[in-house]
Amino acid sequence: MPLVSLDSLRNLASAALARAGANAAMADATARALLHADAHGLASHGVSRVPQYATHLANGRADGAAQPRILREKGSAVLIDAGCGLAFPACALAVDEAIERAREFGIGFAGVTNSHHFGEAAYHLEPVGAAGLVGLALGNSPAAMAAAGGRRPLFGTNPIAAVFPRRDSPPVVIDLSLSEVARGKLMVAAKEGRAIPLGWALDADGQPTTDPKAGLAGSMLPMGGTKGAMLAFVVEVMVTALTGAAMGFEASSFFVDEGNRPRLGQAFLVIDPDALAGREIFLDRIESLVAEMTKEQGVRLPGERRRALAEGAAARGIEIPAALLADLERLAGGAPR
Repeated sequence: MPLVSLDSLRNLASAALARAGANAAMADATARALLHADAHGLASHGVSRVPQYATHLANGRADGAAQPRILREKGSAVLIDAGCGLAFPACALAVDEAIERAREFGIGFAGVTNSHHFGEAAYHLEPVGAAGLVGLALGNSPAAMAAAGGRRPLFGTNPIAAVFPRRDSPPVVIDLSLSEVARGKLMVAAKEGRAIPLGWALDADGQPTTDPKAGLAGSMLPMGGTKGAMLAFVVEVMVTALTGAAMGFEASSFFVDEGNRPRLGQAFLVIDPDALAGREIFLDRIESLVAEMTKEQGVRLPGERRRALAEGAAARGIEIPAALLADLERLAGGAPR
């Protein structure tokens, strides 16, 4: 596979999105988020999404001219309207607002409505960890997973991420979807013609499948069975009922060209440790937990593997399939790498 530097790949992605109709801020914010995912080993949420986003911009499923704005605010809570654009500018505004309010009130909650796919959930929390604050990120997505006991896709894969700062080390970062795997992994497998393991998805008839295309047409299996489905319910309510965003079953799939504007929701909760037991106690407790965990050989802190991959990608670049690179170059109008 071709090896491409992060800067060259980001420029290609940004040019492709701008050519499809995204304004400059949206194209740049989106390209940076996608490159972050690729660099951290999450190809399913990286530049492989550019053709999908470009199609949505071109056919109106996403508004490339959208500018995020504050719809409502009250004390430590704020609601951001993404304006049916790509999610990243609105999420950045939401996180900035949540940080500012956490510093003032001890806690900040920012909801985002009328949004789109928000990529790697943990990416949005980097400013939170850098500010020495605790953060949670939640988001819904088009229906892909059944409710407990059901077979019809109802919930999205509904990712959750968290960041916990440390005293003299990078923050602990947790990022997971509530399906057994992210749905984007099926998308990548389908494009590459690879089978998927049993236990990832069901086909449209509710039968286990190793065919990623059949899984995309069917439903994802929840992580942990009923417990994963219940957590998906929690996320769905937090990011839709509180924000007025569309529920997963109301949004057309990301994996089809035509459909409605998804109008999804995201939420970011930021907490200042100084508002509770205090920063030093918080940091002492985190370090005590980390020390106890790492006493046991083989234990790896959440986020360590991804951080190591990102360091390697910064030095060497990223390998991407030749077909995807050609697609990006075509969408960018032959922009140089």
